[in-house]
Amino acid sequence: MLVAAGVVLLLFVGYQLWGTGLATRAAQGDLTAQFDTQLEQVDDIPAGDPTRYEVAETTVANLAPGDPVGRLEIPAIDVDYTVVEGVTLDVLETGPGRFPETSFPGQAGNAAIAGHRATYDAPFNLLDELVPGDEVRVTTLQGSFLYEVLPQPNPSGNPADPAIGHYLVAPTAVEILDDKGDDRLTLMGCHPRYGSSQRIVVEARLVTEPAPTTPTPSGVRDPAPSDELLSGEEGSWAPVIGWSAGVVAAAIAAWWLAHKRRWGWQLAIYVVATPVVGFLLFRSFEAITALNPVAY
Repeated sequence: MLVAAGVVLLLFVGYQLWGTGLATRAAQGDLTAQFDTQLEQVDDIPAGDPTRYEVAETTVANLAPGDPVGRLEIPAIDVDYTVVEGVTLDVLETGPGRFPETSFPGQAGNAAIAGHRATYDAPFNLLDELVPGDEVRVTTLQGSFLYEVLPQPNPSGNPADPAIGHYLVAPTAVEILDDKGDDRLTLMGCHPRYGSSQRIVVEARLVTEPAPTTPTPSGVRDPAPSDELLSGEEGSWAPVIGWSAGVVAAAIAAWWLAHKRRWGWQLAIYVVATPVVGFLLFRSFEAITALNPVAY
């Protein structure tokens, strides 16, 4: 039983680091196809036609949580993801997400985007490797916009040391989402890479002309921000108990049937039972992950 428990724990670690990325990559495929279709519809309208902006702004103004916002590319760290609307944990499982209380990428103000660094394909895994001047490109239905990473003071405190491209804040430092009076992009993830005691922040300034600001249907642009950056959500124990019970039941049933048969039948039973137990275990891991306050 102890060996089995150890194996399950190791499998859970593997699921966290690699298994969660399977769902993210599948979701990214669908989101990218959806965004590309929207982009083609806008591109079919001539650039001088005012309808082009009307279509783009209408689509942008009516985004629902989980809808594609645009494409985020950071060549220096091989980032190429479709950004989604919202930063709840279920939304961030599909890719980097825009904080709804901030500006829209490419528009005036501070557009803030969060992403995982260790799980769910880890889109922001290498934020700490960005240096001042690195390019960040965002493509939305309003166009393509270029940002450059801003320099931050070196934590060494030595003025002779070169500036770096990131800084660290507490999870309660929601002021990083505030409008700073300029046009910038704020990228944020949990820190350290396999923890969440801090948040890593990269800021980039817009070096191309901003797009027209999109009005919202309600007339109110900024909903109330949360008290904590990626504070997480309260999951349910019911799926955990249900799927875990299914794993135990399937494993015991396979073991019991195998020990009632001769060797040839034992092998066949285990071959059939393995994918069933594996599927139930995968769903159990999904449910357990949903209980985490923050998926890193």
